[in-house]
Parts: sequence; structure tokens; C-alpha cells
Amino acid sequence: MEKPLVLAVSKGRLLEFALDFFEKMGIVPAELGTDSRELMFDVPEKGLRFLLVRAVDVATYVEYGAADIGIAGKDLLLEQMCDVYEPIDLGFGHCRIVLAEAEKDGYSQNQNRYSKRRVATKYPNITEQYFSEKGIPIEIVKLYGSIELAPLVGLSDQIVDLSSSGATLKANHLNIVDEIAECTARVIVNRASLKLKYPAVKKIIDGIKAALQQEQIKGQETS
Repeated sequence: MEKPLVLAVSKGRLLEFALDFFEKMGIVPAELGTDSRELMFDVPEKGLRFLLVRAVDVATYVEYGAADIGIAGKDLLLEQMCDVYEPIDLGFGHCRIVLAEAEKDGYSQNQNRYSKRRVATKYPNITEQYFSEKGIPIEIVKLYGSIELAPLVGLSDQIVDLSSSGATLKANHLNIVDEIAECTARVIVNRASLKLKYPAVKKIIDGIKAALQQEQIKGQETS
């Protein structure tokens, strides 16, 4: 019996968007997106298997071949630097990776005041690359949540974090100093699967592109 094509989707904010696309393609299992505690869902009539994993793990599952295809945020792809093929920008889940600091600091008026900056972030690789390209020495403080607090309590001079509307930063009296990258959800594919399972992978990619095109047409008609 031929092995199913495996798709990895995340439990977080991208799941609802992803399910909408898969439903349009008629391939989503009924249990996915419900309160079920299961993490693996088969669609045998389509030769597919869905894995429900943490957003931060999607690219790893795809890179190592545990999943053939996945949907992951560009922020995590930039941070993890996984070796995967990235054929489609889905355009949803839009957010920005930004450099921010406390309002009172007035960074824009005095960009050179730090001899060595302490930057709090959950994106150490992105942060290191950004400051390295500017030739600015930094000390990175790795945090996993409530990063906005760091400059307010003296833990860091600045933060690098993900922001959608900027409302959380503003509510915590932080100013955006620079925009490092714009991020959206991306379809990613294991490189070996692209070669060894090309017809099945292409069918999914073409289906996602068609669903995406329908969304764009619908948006134009309603605008």
C-alpha cells in the first residue's frame, strides 16, 4: 500500500486560515480543528495524512521528512533557517518582525548612544543577523514570552519581536525603531519529497494555488 502524503499544520493562529484552504480543496478531515485530542488525522480516500504540531515544529517536521508539506510562518522560517522548498506565499497571517524600545529612550534622535546593546527576543538568529549586518555589537537575552516587559524593567535596551498591528507595543509604551521583516504564512515542502513524490506534491500545491486565486478573485469582486 502506498504511503500517504503527510501535511503538517500548526495548532496556533494559522490553523483557521489553513483549514479554510483545505476545505475549499475538499481534503480536510472533519476532526481537524475540533476539540479532539488526536494529533494525526487520515484522509485515506485522498491518500493524505495530517499532523497537528506546534507552530515552531512545522519546519523541522518538513525538513527531516516526517512531513512532506507544511504551512509555517515566515518568522519561524527565517529564525530556524531550515532547508526546505518554499513555493507559495499564502498572504495571510500578516505580521512584522520589529525592533522596538521604550518611548522615553528617543532612539531615533541618538542612534549611537549604546556602546553595546542588550536586546531581548525569542528570535536570536534573526536578531544576531540584523545587528551583525549593521556592525553593531549586542548581547542577546532569550525570552519566550512577555518580551515587551524587558525594556520597561531594565532587562534590555531594546526588543526584537513579532507585531501585527503594533497595538501591544503601543499599550506598553514602546516605539518601533525599525522593521526587520514582513512575515506571512508560507507553504513549505521537503526537498526529497518534491522529487520522489512529485505528482502528489504538485497536486496539493496546484490545489492551494487555485484556492488562493479564488480568494483573490472574491476579494476583488467585493472591494
